[in-house]
Amino acid sequence: MHLARIGHDARLWARDPALVDDMRVRGATAVYLPDVRFPANLSVTGDLRVALTGTEFIVSAVPSHGTRDILKRAAPHVHPGSTIVSATKGLEQDTLLRVSEIIEQELGDVANVAVLSGPSLQAEFRAPYLRLYGTDDVVGVEIGGALKNIIAIAAGTVEGLGLGHNALAGLITRGLAEMSRLACAAGAKRETLAGLTGLGDLVLTCTGALSRNRHVGIELASGRAVADVLAGMKMVAEGVRTTEAALALAARYNVELPIATQVGELLAGRKDPKTALYELMVRPQRAEVG
Repeated sequence: MHLARIGHDARLWARDPALVDDMRVRGATAVYLPDVRFPANLSVTGDLRVALTGTEFIVSAVPSHGTRDILKRAAPHVHPGSTIVSATKGLEQDTLLRVSEIIEQELGDVANVAVLSGPSLQAEFRAPYLRLYGTDDVVGVEIGGALKNIIAIAAGTVEGLGLGHNALAGLITRGLAEMSRLACAAGAKRETLAGLTGLGDLVLTCTGALSRNRHVGIELASGRAVADVLAGMKMVAEGVRTTEAALALAARYNVELPIATQVGELLAGRKDPKTALYELMVRPQRAEVG
């Protein structure tokens, strides 16, 4: 909708034929944004060939666990020289690859790759209400975008247990340290994590009422099982799947992720929320830097 509003002929692809038909009739998406009308130059299709043929920019907002399959299906229709813009924040579980690495494996011979995390992209996407900041640090952008979802689950748990703003502030701050450690070990620039794609996205995801990962944490704090929480959600909470992959990636780089470790224990049902947070708080004291 944004791209259409700023003058591009945009096509929206969805995998559910029934949803596509409904969006065409309504001129909106009843499930996600029922009050936002589609611009006239936005077309909706369930056919990847129709969606992709002749396109210059392709925005991929597929959940991380479905990205590779969709890219394989899309590959025959991608125009050589086009740019794939990844808006997916996660890691592939089996390979531990970032999403841009998956795109490069599947489409790297025909397309360029860019990453969108928070309000940052290229000039073709800029509008007065969308301010853009650019970086060539793809690793930092993607690691930050993936790990902030894990920290948000912990933040929701803190909120759900009623531990207050001081505890939440401490969690967010130490969460940023975890994100930075892993990102830098993987080759990122530390300053990237101090910007919008790191700190900015982290604060929003840990405190925003619409955050899916924060919602998961709040529900877990109430005693609900992970499967039950996810069954009641319409959209994907990437942090649930990303936690295991992030811990495996941290082991590869010999990096400690104490918050992610406790979130992993909580998601696996090996610890209850109070125990997980208690063990996080009673870790040995250390200097703040590092």
